[in-house]
Amino acid sequence: MVAGLPFLLLQAGCNTLPSSGPVQSQITAQQKDPKKNSVGFRIIPVTPELVTLLHQEQPPTLASLESTPSTPSQNDRIGPGDDLQISIYEMGNGLFNASNEQHSTSSSQDLTTSTGIGGSPTSGATASALPPVRVNAAGNIVLPYIGDVHVSGLTTTQIAERISAGMKKISRAPQVVVRTTSDLTNSIIIYGEVTRSGRVPLTPNKERVLDIVALSGGATHAAEDTLVQLTRDDRIVQAPLKIVEDTPEQNILLQSGDRLQLLYMPRNFTVFGASEKISEIPFSTPDLSLAEGLARVGGPSDGRADPNAVYLFRFEDRAIAQKLNIPSDTGQSTVPIVYQLDMMNPANYFLAQDFPMRNHDLIYIANAKINNFNKFFNLLSTIVSPGITAAYMAR
Repeated sequence: MVAGLPFLLLQAGCNTLPSSGPVQSQITAQQKDPKKNSVGFRIIPVTPELVTLLHQEQPPTLASLESTPSTPSQNDRIGPGDDLQISIYEMGNGLFNASNEQHSTSSSQDLTTSTGIGGSPTSGATASALPPVRVNAAGNIVLPYIGDVHVSGLTTTQIAERISAGMKKISRAPQVVVRTTSDLTNSIIIYGEVTRSGRVPLTPNKERVLDIVALSGGATHAAEDTLVQLTRDDRIVQAPLKIVEDTPEQNILLQSGDRLQLLYMPRNFTVFGASEKISEIPFSTPDLSLAEGLARVGGPSDGRADPNAVYLFRFEDRAIAQKLNIPSDTGQSTVPIVYQLDMMNPANYFLAQDFPMRNHDLIYIANAKINNFNKFFNLLSTIVSPGITAAYMAR
């Protein structure tokens, strides 16, 4: 019993020494202990099959909005709040030209300006530009001599035809030209991390996400650190700007009323445990592998780390967890998974080069078991060494 006392003291001392985190055996044991594993994490070894699966992960998508049945946006229809400029061409002394205004009320003189086609009042065709008129909430405009004209949902050409038809009984061969001076109906709002925020009109050319970003002066940060958030009706979807740039199907057509926000979301990962540097590290590149992430912090510490126990902690997408046969609740969108890399196996260095890192990943490098013994031995040496020295000096 006395002979076993030093071993018991050594074991007790090792277990009570401070440590930067659990060793491999503790992590494995706590995975199976419901009391300690409160989040329900699972440990998954890094294998070629796993790396292939992670590369097949579907990124956040904007394209899902285009799969929603809806009426295609034409971007040329007039609606409430739009401002219209209406020009009317008439033969002779028409309703709106200067000659006729001499016999009309003084209030009507302020409504128009009139010139002949040649540049001066004549008995030939004259052009009259009405003051800008705004489409009201009911979708109507009000014009002299004609009254209410319903224009909502019509193109400028259709509005011109409708006004011409209303004037035929009171004017000689009227011709009407309509153009928009303020187009609220066919526009989107872009804001956030762009050079110029504001309202951007859509045209019949049918602008896409990247078109509007470019028209707004571009994003103020790198595409890989910028998140695109698109709000359409009651739906909100997000995708990294880099994915929208690299994937044509994500560069979807925008519709009137869309709200486009660019968010600055710098990607980073953290490193704990037996590494040369414990810190938060920015990606700084469009893509980052596990090998590159480890290299940025100097890799596992030679004197402290357990190369068999390099872990990556991640809240993984539920679809990936299901393919790994990890159970999850229906309401869960993400599942906690711990990926384990054994760096004593040379083949795993190839896998580490191809293992894709994600934003907010956490790398933990476990301490080697022998490290606790070394700590205890060093502590014991600091206690015993002065006594030995004193005894030696006393001799």
